[in-house]
Amino acid sequence: MFIDLTPFIPTSLKEEGGQGDRLPNNLKGISLTNELKFIVDQNVGKLARWLRMMGYDTVFFDGRDDAHLVAIALAESRLILTRDTQIMQRGVITSGRLKAVLINSDEPEAQIRQVIDTLNLDCRFRPFATCLECNQPLEERGQEEVKGRVPPYVFQTQSQYMECPACHRIYWRGTHWAAMTRTLDKFG
Repeated sequence: MFIDLTPFIPTSLKEEGGQGDRLPNNLKGISLTNELKFIVDQNVGKLARWLRMMGYDTVFFDGRDDAHLVAIALAESRLILTRDTQIMQRGVITSGRLKAVLINSDEPEAQIRQVIDTLNLDCRFRPFATCLECNQPLEERGQEEVKGRVPPYVFQTQSQYMECPACHRIYWRGTHWAAMTRTLDKFG
């Protein structure tokens, strides 16, 4: 199901008779699909890791050419997350052909809160199922498959592992996982 987010610019940035920070009418009461795919502009780059942590397909765009960012978003049906007001003024966005959210804050936690609230995202969509570095779905690995590839203490104390098939980074439920889980719980 595709939901029209015709371009979402927070009403607090528009002058519409004191509507404040209310969402546009086309988002009210709509349960957006969790299958959204994102492209995150470099000016809000930490959003990529947060969204990947939740399990969302999220590309980090580190280029300078806005036209390339727009081309990727169009080709891959990705919603743009940016602080760049010039991107929001592009015809492809103002026409509603391409969806984008203008992020208000410089603070990463406020940014992810805005995205979660605006798009009604589930913080527990597919937690820790995507590589935080390269956005690939993780694959389960047995303990013997990671022997010699994780620290000895981790090997002795953990039994569940996930590996990125692209970058071969190995993940397990250690202290970082626990801290990230607590952070996600704050948003849920």
